[in-house]
Amino acid sequence: MLDILDWVKSFDINEKPWLMLGKGPSLGKLENIGIDDFQVCTLNHVIREVPAKLAHIIDIDVVFDCADDIDRNADYLVMPYRPHENNTVSAKTLAEYVAENTLLQKLENEGRLIAYNLSSAKEKVQEKSPVIQVKFFSAEAALDLLATLGARTVRSLGVDGGTAYSGRFEDLNDKTRLNNGHETFDIQFRGIARTIREKNITYGPLHNQVPVRVFVGTDAAQMAGVKVLEYSIKKYASLSVEVVPIDDQKIPVPKDPKQRSRTGFSFSRLHIPELCNYRGKAIYMDADMLVFKDIAELWNTSFDGAHVLYSELEGKDGKRIPQNSVMLMDCSKLDWNVADIIQGFDEERWDYHDIMYHMCIVPPSKKRAGLPFEWNSLEHYEAGKTRLIHYTDMPTQPWVCGDNKNGELWYKVAREAVEDGFISLDWLREEIAQGHVSPLLLNWLGLEKSTPSDQAANDWVPPYKRFSKMKNSATKAA
Repeated sequence: MLDILDWVKSFDINEKPWLMLGKGPSLGKLENIGIDDFQVCTLNHVIREVPAKLAHIIDIDVVFDCADDIDRNADYLVMPYRPHENNTVSAKTLAEYVAENTLLQKLENEGRLIAYNLSSAKEKVQEKSPVIQVKFFSAEAALDLLATLGARTVRSLGVDGGTAYSGRFEDLNDKTRLNNGHETFDIQFRGIARTIREKNITYGPLHNQVPVRVFVGTDAAQMAGVKVLEYSIKKYASLSVEVVPIDDQKIPVPKDPKQRSRTGFSFSRLHIPELCNYRGKAIYMDADMLVFKDIAELWNTSFDGAHVLYSELEGKDGKRIPQNSVMLMDCSKLDWNVADIIQGFDEERWDYHDIMYHMCIVPPSKKRAGLPFEWNSLEHYEAGKTRLIHYTDMPTQPWVCGDNKNGELWYKVAREAVEDGFISLDWLREEIAQGHVSPLLLNWLGLEKSTPSDQAANDWVPPYKRFSKMKNSATKAA
């Protein structure tokens, strides 16, 4: 049989993007899609329904069930060197199964049987071949396999969360559905997120716009916040994400100091539709945030006729206070020109409050509080419920102060980002040297044993104080 490393040399793995097909309900969308533009990889029993370049199967039981379909529909069958049987790693190797099974013998003789090392086995069967990762379901392994072999773009249908199969597989509901003991298919997204993050592959369901575009309002002094936020998003993301830092540097400045940006990025969100060429959708976030759930939940929120979705929180007076620091934007419907918006300040068509708190440039019928407040939780965290925490109190932001009540949440993610190589210690040290974060940050993260002198810590002026002084000086000068 061929090892995956030998097989991949025989063709261009990126001649076409890949389409990975699972048994989930979204497989039904395949009826309206032509697959000729893809190289198809089916998972398990899907090979009985769709011709494919690659049939990926971990469990030998599936091979026995679909033998004729595999021979008829699959160009190649790919399996672990040590397959699973009855949801556990088999005592037999694939070579031993080949010796016993007519179909496998036929595929091997025709050069159509491919094998790989799977992480569920205790040892490598083929020492020179990479180990493909899996923990819960076969979609994780298939995506990691394609990414390991160099595939750059993989889309999918039928790789869904929840507990249901597509109607095509009703006969398997009591036979294979969640028969490995897990309660939901949702947990497969953990492994999928890891592969996307580590292999830098473009992946997402075929009916989704990918990558998810997240624009983060920031300035040079908050890039540590941006990087930790980016890692937290990608830690859970079941589809590819592109995080783009944006600021106000290329945006005109209003003549009236009272209408000017309150930060180095206040107006940057108004530039997003233009940055997206007025196509598709985009998410805006501030830099001082942390995400705990799959961004796909936010990304797939229905606009339901609106052009901008935001979250609201209950105010002390019982009124709803708009929160535009997290927004989902339909850029194809927002014909904003940031220069014209700034000119509107100068012509007194609106003021800072009208734009930043009420988005007056969007008709009332085209904006709504369609995002749950859990996606913009101000200085509050509830395990299992909070999707995004917003560190709004600048004096206690975790990279500024070691005494934030929710600071350890940020430190934990920051440590993971360093351990995964997403953020380097040298980069954090440079951020400290630039004065962007506290000299004590590495100590708060538990990554440094030596403590800076009390003098160094006391002399450090947080960026928000420096910005405030600069803003006040500019106002007086004006």
